[in-house]
Amino acid sequence: MQYESNLMNQERQNEKDHELKLINRRRLELRGVKDVDSFDTEEFLLQTTLGYLVVRGENLHMKNLNVEEGLLTIQGKIEAFSYIDDHQGNKGKGFLNKLFK
Repeated sequence: MQYESNLMNQERQNEKDHELKLINRRRLELRGVKDVDSFDTEEFLLQTTLGYLVVRGENLHMKNLNVEEGLLTIQGKIEAFSYIDDHQGNKGKGFLNKLFK
């Protein structure tokens, strides 16, 4: 029973892990991706274990996607990435207002 409990706790911890690895501004490897809400060649909107993440750049495309494991690789010229959350005092604004500010 202890082994099963440790295994379940480890799986829960892995679900919460979120990691970004930017390589030469040309490749962004992410872990902890729950869903890809939208994307085009200039912007990706991702739901991660730590909230929404916007990735902006040029000629962006999805190289690898594994939603079951929460892995995503984006290639192209990465110019910026930022999180959208309510911790910045924007509680009165809607999701789209925060996205397009």
